[in-house]
Amino acid sequence: MAERLIHEVLPVGMLACNCSIVGDPETGEALVLDPGDEIERAIEVIERHRLTVRLIVSTHSHIDHVGGLAKLHRTTGAPVLMHGDDLDLYAALPMQAEWLGIEPPEMTKVDGLLKDGDALGWGGFRAQVIHTPGHSRGSLSLYLPADSPENAKKLVETPRLFAGDTLFAGSIGRTDLWGGSFDQILRSIHEKLLVLPEETVVFPGHGPATTVAEEKKSNPFLRRR
Repeated sequence: MAERLIHEVLPVGMLACNCSIVGDPETGEALVLDPGDEIERAIEVIERHRLTVRLIVSTHSHIDHVGGLAKLHRTTGAPVLMHGDDLDLYAALPMQAEWLGIEPPEMTKVDGLLKDGDALGWGGFRAQVIHTPGHSRGSLSLYLPADSPENAKKLVETPRLFAGDTLFAGSIGRTDLWGGSFDQILRSIHEKLLVLPEETVVFPGHGPATTVAEEKKSNPFLRRR
């Protein structure tokens, strides 16, 4: 019987961004999501599981989520992907660093632009790209279903949503930064995320995991008037 997928979440950097490493134990291929900092920790996980990184994805281009892109790309050679609407935000990385009073991190080229409905494949897994603007213009989420033929073979027992800074346990992403919109983030959540199966486990960009069912029931920001 096939092994279960490899999934490790590393809170990294001064803002504890959740960097996810998702690997296929059969093929050894992996996706790394939001490598914001402390890349040596991600590399330790990658080496411990004997993984080869095939994709590096940013859910959005705030500094705490993209600060380690260059180092991870240089170490693994994997392409860096993000939504095109966040390219300007990524280009403003030095300005973001100045706001935080820190040295700007090294930048890298973006190898590919994602859009709503794209499919990302690594190993035997396929995930769907969901454009969820509101926290930033190019914010995106990745949905890993449990019922597709590819993922079922890899024992993805419950669907998983990597929500970036769009949806948190009991909260939503802030919308007072460049490109943010409160109305837009609520539309993204209600129309694109809460329609997913209620058993979907949500892995936010910060903080603990939750489920679609729990956020429907108790998230105070999502109660319809």
